[in-house]
Amino acid sequence: MNRQELSFIKLSFFLSTIICAVKFVAYFLTHSLVILADALETIINVVASAFAWYSIYLSAKPKDREHPYGHGKVEFFSIGFEGAMILIAGFVIIYEAVKVFIQPAEVHQLGAGVWLAAGTGVANFLLGYFLKVKGKKHNSLTLRGNGEHIMSDAYTSLGVIVSVGLIILTGYNWIDPLASVIAALIIIYTGFKLMRKSVGGLMDETDMEVVNELVTILKDNRHSNWIDLHNLRVQQYGNFYHVDCHVTMPYYFSLEQVHDEITQLDRLLNKGFEKGSIEFFIHTDPCIPESCKHCIMNDCVVRKYSFVKKIDWTKENMLPNKKHAFAD
Repeated sequence: MNRQELSFIKLSFFLSTIICAVKFVAYFLTHSLVILADALETIINVVASAFAWYSIYLSAKPKDREHPYGHGKVEFFSIGFEGAMILIAGFVIIYEAVKVFIQPAEVHQLGAGVWLAAGTGVANFLLGYFLKVKGKKHNSLTLRGNGEHIMSDAYTSLGVIVSVGLIILTGYNWIDPLASVIAALIIIYTGFKLMRKSVGGLMDETDMEVVNELVTILKDNRHSNWIDLHNLRVQQYGNFYHVDCHVTMPYYFSLEQVHDEITQLDRLLNKGFEKGSIEFFIHTDPCIPESCKHCIMNDCVVRKYSFVKKIDWTKENMLPNKKHAFAD
């Protein structure tokens, strides 16, 4: 899988380099600030693709003594670096726009600029969409982040086409710096989103989409011996997920029986989970008399209380560290 990811990010790097060169040709022909803004963002594409290339290579390395959970966290550094570079580019563009507002500059050969912007915009959109699709398929944050950035570059190119077209039609050169400010704000917003995703991942923020998928698998394949499941936690390391939880089982089960049940849980999640591989750490709790009221085992020989109500497994009662959460 990582070999494929590397080939995709290499493609992104080389195509982004070509697109960047074409955009700078357009800038030198036109001296348009909004085209310069578009070209500067593409420089970030090239630099970010190079960093993403390294991060995918590093995340593919196996676990070792110093990195017992692998190297997958580097992907969050990758998208954070990309987000930071985008933010810098956005503020640089705004700075240049203010300068042009103060001291207007002439623009030239805008017709050629429009065609070059259109061609690079289409190329960026197709490349970005391709990377997002592949990133989602391989659950690669790096590919998805790179794809989102490149697609935002395509939208910027659309704004360039509209802006330059308006300048050609009206002759108002002030449209150029104004359009570049709008493009910069879009770029800054994209950078902020990537930075937010990076910080969330590095801080082990819970991904509710992943939690929902795990809860669905467990709920649909629940065994009667699994009396309760709580304190569910998920950490992501690239395509690798570390999942731990507490499972309540009958107190009279032997160590061998408990091990068999845990093995079934592990296999169940790894078979049904499509986003990556799972390392499952399970802490087992013995059932208590209060468990009888919610235990769905029909053949329990030590039941002390009659069955009252089955507690459905949901993320609301599986995430808290509380046995039989929301029980009456």
